[in-house]
Amino acid sequence: MTSRVRLLLSSMMFLQFFVWGAWFTTLGTVLTAQDMSGVIGEAYGAVPLAAIIAPLFLGLIADRFFNCEKTMGILHLIGGALLFAGPSLIANKQGDTLSYIILANMLCYMPTLGLSNTVAFTNIKDRNDFPALRVWGTIGWIVAGLVVGGLGMSSSPKIFIMAGAAGVLLGLLCFALPKTPPPSRDKPISIGTLFMVDALKLMTSIPFAVFIICSMLVCIPLAYYYAYTAVYLPQIGFQATASTMALGQISEIFFMLLVPFFFRKLGVKVMILIGMLGWVARYALFAMGAPDQVVWMILAGVILHGVCYDFFFVTGFMYTDNKAPKEVRGQAP
Repeated sequence: MTSRVRLLLSSMMFLQFFVWGAWFTTLGTVLTAQDMSGVIGEAYGAVPLAAIIAPLFLGLIADRFFNCEKTMGILHLIGGALLFAGPSLIANKQGDTLSYIILANMLCYMPTLGLSNTVAFTNIKDRNDFPALRVWGTIGWIVAGLVVGGLGMSSSPKIFIMAGAAGVLLGLLCFALPKTPPPSRDKPISIGTLFMVDALKLMTSIPFAVFIICSMLVCIPLAYYYAYTAVYLPQIGFQATASTMALGQISEIFFMLLVPFFFRKLGVKVMILIGMLGWVARYALFAMGAPDQVVWMILAGVILHGVCYDFFFVTGFMYTDNKAPKEVRGQAP
């Protein structure tokens, strides 16, 4: 991998998560400050809904018809443009319309998570090089949180302007990424392909099915964490909410750089198990600390994000890339 390719892929990862982190972490605080707290669940609910819908259509397109980097570029340009509508909708208390805009944005954004991994894995020789690239995504999320907190934007609708501008910039950058052809180009389309049967066949592997089920269970409380932690933290004395939550991503950097070492020493199963136990410990700390406002428990739960995310999800990305045939990686669960 040349230094130019490494720089492009690292920049891609940085902006990929800067865009999301710029608005996602403190949206609940923004809506609460604007007397729109009733929209929080609806707005955040658009995210998992998009995650379910998007691969059904865009995964098929990405795997078969267009270069991955071009698909990413178009999606980010559209998604970034949509975010610019956020401040106006909030100012006019148009909560339902805001939720639809977020849904549309996430329908564009969610496929790019898989596509960015595909672009990265396609252009590196050793999958153990992936964490060194992916860590720039975590840095992007941290920088977004620090900028939002540092500029006093944790409760400002302007977070959408910053996120939208970053999204457009990323969209333009994508067209400079290494060419990544669709793995299933020129192959016939079948009914099974349309309904992702080939991708879902991965679920016939018991270990893979267990991993997917555990991922689903982990993500249920995680949705509440992202939606309401930013609302809860100011109530117990934290002012720079985005910066406080970025502590989790700082720990993520440390553990992500250790992923290749532990991958060789422990293997996939042990790493994923440690990640799962980390999630259990994290949610236990929140459950015990939140009712009585035990600050150290809340902070410990935030900081545990590193081992939880890296050992479970980042290792899971590498595991899925190894298990999924290249023809269906854009659709893989």
